Amino acid sequence: MSMKALYFDCFSGISGDMTLGALLDLGIECDKFIKELNKLEIDEYKFEIRIVYKNGIKGTDVNILVNGENDNSNCASLHDDMHNHGHYHEHGRNMADIRNLINKSGLNAKVKGLSIKIFEEIAAAEAKVHGKETDDVHFHEVGAVDSIIDIVGVAICLDILGIERVYSSPLHDGTGFIKCKHGVMPVPVPAVMEMLAGSGIPLITEDIQTELVTPTGMGIIKCISSKFGAMPQMKVEKVGYGMGKRDTGKFNALRVLLGEVDEEEEKTDEIVVLETNIDDMSSEILGYVMDKLMKNGAYDVFYTPVYMKKNRPAYMLTVLAGKDNEQRMADILFRETTTLGIRKTYTERYIMDRETLYVETGYGKVRMKKGHINGITKLAPEFEDCRKIAEDQKVPLKDIYEAAVRAAQNVDK
Repeated sequence: MSMKALYFDCFSGISGDMTLGALLDLGIECDKFIKELNKLEIDEYKFEIRIVYKNGIKGTDVNILVNGENDNSNCASLHDDMHNHGHYHEHGRNMADIRNLINKSGLNAKVKGLSIKIFEEIAAAEAKVHGKETDDVHFHEVGAVDSIIDIVGVAICLDILGIERVYSSPLHDGTGFIKCKHGVMPVPVPAVMEMLAGSGIPLITEDIQTELVTPTGMGIIKCISSKFGAMPQMKVEKVGYGMGKRDTGKFNALRVLLGEVDEEEEKTDEIVVLETNIDDMSSEILGYVMDKLMKNGAYDVFYTPVYMKKNRPAYMLTVLAGKDNEQRMADILFRETTTLGIRKTYTERYIMDRETLYVETGYGKVRMKKGHINGITKLAPEFEDCRKIAEDQKVPLKDIYEAAVRAAQNVDK
């Protein structure tokens, strides 16, 4: 079974207007898009869609004009995000105002939910950077309109296209400094760095002296993409280009690919594998380390007997964990073992859809782990439940296991 998907190729960063332009460039009917956008009931802007050429490539450029002009005078970057338009003004919309504006609109629940999610992601980052509460973040009047149109517009486009899954390349950003209302800021700008921290999203720095990833662009891609990396196996149907406004010395655009991926493709995820060889610790301590790693979120921990140099017997300790948990796992290994170094690799694994269910047996209730994929189903009783029943009722553990599996199979029928 296939799913409609998008792949964002962020070779020149990402911003709100570039994202909206790229999605519209995929062939969305402008009249249909504007009809949905008008449900916001904001009348203080004019929306422009233009076909432009950069480096001989045709793409779409969008402009949100407020009072007949863009508010780009206050920052060296011409991107469309909240950061560039100023963060805190006494007469701007705050997060609560924006949330209320979106909620009272005639947009469908899916578009409202995604729009608010993106705004709250950006607002939380801005609040953290400036030491404010999220709802106290005030956005410049024009900047708020600009960002609302971009963010809600992206949510509308995803809904019109019927997108079920979004993927993204690593993000490319520039370096150096940009001048904004808060002064001269380093690139990546603070709000982007805040959203990047702990996210596991890969960032590549280009030798381009300007901002390529804006807070609006970062907020959008962080909230919609399920995976960052190489393009998955995908049947590409259309390609859209959203044009950037700055001359970066390279092709400044966002490329978005529309196509289909097999549902099977979603049954993989990327993990980190940590390995280290240990030849001078007791088995009791190794057991303690295993328990501690598992309690702190490792997917699996195992030991493999190996022979090291000078024919010394040892164990290779292997830890499987989520990429976002890599540092915690490494810290535990350094703190709790005698190792001086850890090898790491990133890999993908196939996984079944999993759920937990309860079954009634002649011995009592037992939790079951159920996995299924492509018509294949596997059932496994929860060991601790079975052990407790076996000890309490003084019956063989294998009898509890067999009874639980039979009960689960009957439930499936």
